[in-house]
Amino acid sequence: MWLKAEQLPQALTKSLAPLYFLSGDEPLQIGEATDAIRSAAKQAGYENREILNVDASFSWSSLAQEADSFSIFSDKKIIDLRIPSGKVGAEGSKALTAYCQRLPEDTILLISAGKLEKSAKKSKWVACLEKTGVAIQVWPLTGRDLIQWLQRRLKTRGLILDLPEVQLIATRVEGNLLAAAQEVEKLYVLYGEGQLSAEQVNNAVTDSSRYDVFNLVDAALSGRIERANKVLVGLQHEGIAPSVVLWALAREIRNLIHIQKQLADGQAQQTVFMRYQIWDKRQKLVLFALSHLQRANLLQALLLAAKTDRQIKGEETGDCWRSLLQISLILGNSTLSLHR
Repeated sequence: MWLKAEQLPQALTKSLAPLYFLSGDEPLQIGEATDAIRSAAKQAGYENREILNVDASFSWSSLAQEADSFSIFSDKKIIDLRIPSGKVGAEGSKALTAYCQRLPEDTILLISAGKLEKSAKKSKWVACLEKTGVAIQVWPLTGRDLIQWLQRRLKTRGLILDLPEVQLIATRVEGNLLAAAQEVEKLYVLYGEGQLSAEQVNNAVTDSSRYDVFNLVDAALSGRIERANKVLVGLQHEGIAPSVVLWALAREIRNLIHIQKQLADGQAQQTVFMRYQIWDKRQKLVLFALSHLQRANLLQALLLAAKTDRQIKGEETGDCWRSLLQISLILGNSTLSLHR
């Protein structure tokens, strides 16, 4: 059956389907939906997960082989089938149709695909997937849909905004859900839970300095430590809350840790980048950073970020701005002496 993305959480609380098919070109919605499915499956005992990436070297016989195989670690498993292009071809159509006709026991097939072509929506394989399990077509959000998505997002963080302030965020992000999610996180970091005033929202959302925060991240990742130091000093002098700077750095560190692991596990680079919305302009930068950052470096930066958070909250002594510079140094893999 077809569901809307916002209907998925409620559906997962009732029962698990043997198959989930998600398609679209909005990576944040796809990523969060697949995360929710995997989380619900894990709670139900589906401990084992096998990832299949459909690329130029992929053989569709792998799907049947994986469906027939048994794991020595768990009786229940998830087959995580990823189709970035949204195209399966004749062989893929046969394989998916055959899978639906002979569902393996104690197995959930989770399919995430790019945007489907118009003809594919009426194809036999899509019809089989929809009849066998749950299908969700993800669309870019605009107008009222974007407003409602933002309101749900704000609610999960305990943030209460009047409609004009929600509309302000919607206008500012121009349909970019990743940017919208970042604005929500930024409001939470700055003000915590509760009702926010129009002035608070306006100051946070329209503050152009947030671009400098991301410039700081990019400067650090590229190893331009002098540039990163200059931006950091500028942010401090402008009175930007250190919690916002930390949020941007910590978010990048966590993403790099996940990306590094998923690439090491053999996941397709383009699939991973799409999941974290790393487009062409930043791909070279991220690959450059990962070429010289080991997992130990990233974990060290994450521990320092936790210490910085305590310094900002007054729970630990030390200069939080100096700690933010140290984090930048780690990301830049630099041994530059600390001076301010």
